[in-house]
Formats: sequence, C-alpha cells, structure tokens
Amino acid sequence: MKNLSVKKLALAGMFCALAVVGSVFSFPIFGSKCAPVQHMVNILCAVLLGPYYGVGVAFVASLLRNLLGLGSLMAFPGSMFGALLCGLTYHKAKQLLPTLVAEVFGTSILGGLCAYPVAILLMGKSAGDIAFYAYIIPFLVSTAGGAVIAGVLLFSLQRSGALRSMQASLT
Repeated sequence: MKNLSVKKLALAGMFCALAVVGSVFSFPIFGSKCAPVQHMVNILCAVLLGPYYGVGVAFVASLLRNLLGLGSLMAFPGSMFGALLCGLTYHKAKQLLPTLVAEVFGTSILGGLCAYPVAILLMGKSAGDIAFYAYIIPFLVSTAGGAVIAGVLLFSLQRSGALRSMQASLT
C-alpha cells in the first residue's frame, strides 16, 4: 500500500512539473494566459490518478506557475474545476470521450464563470470593465487544445493496451 502511494505521488509530481514547464508554451487571449498543457495534464491525472490527485496537481501547478511568473490568478479556477469534473467523470464512467468533454465543460463554463469574481476581488478589475462571461471563450480555446492533445495520446495508449497496463500498475 505504501509503495502504491509513493508511485502515485511521484507521478503527480511529474505531472506538476510537466504542467509548469508546459506553461512556457502559453498564449494570451483576452487577458488570460491560455496553457493547453495544463488541461492535458488534468485529463491524464483523471485517467491515471483520479479526481483528487487531479485537483491537487492543478492547484500545485497553478501555484507554481504564479510564483514563477508563468501564469495569472486565472490559472486556479481555469484548471481546478476542469480537473475535478473530468476526474469525477472518468471515475464514474471509465470512458475517455466523456472525460474529455467534462474537462472542456468544467474549465470553460464553470472555471470561466468562477474567474469573474477572482478578477474583480483579487486582480482589482472593475466590474464594469469585464462581463461575467468574459473568460469562457479564452478558457474554451485553451482547454479544447489540451483535450485534443490528451485525447490523441490516451486513445493511442488505449489502442495499444498500454493505458490498461499503466492503470493496473497504479491500483
């Protein structure tokens, strides 16, 4: 049991590192830094580690990205809602396509709507300057790119049988 926890924790740490390094490849859209690698990591965590590790990885990666100046405060709602929703979806359904859709919905809709109070309260934006739905489109662009990357990777691993082997080594 202890060996399994160490494996999961080590993989979670590697996913955090991948998300932080991958955020170097971000692009700005409407005041938000879009980092599709973070969303790919969310989906990989959901499939390999589960929803709670996924949220933990999303939080730690967002924190590190902010401390290193590679992200904005929008990284928190933009990654954590998607990680939780896609993790719970995969935990219940055990299917890849609904997991990808859950990441896109959780990040773009839920994360985008929750980014509005973050922008007003923590970033000092004026409520009149931005609409409450202003972050939905940038988050949608970012998470759709990450979902496509993760989908290609996971469907390839699934077809080869490697995904099942990876999951078995973590349970």
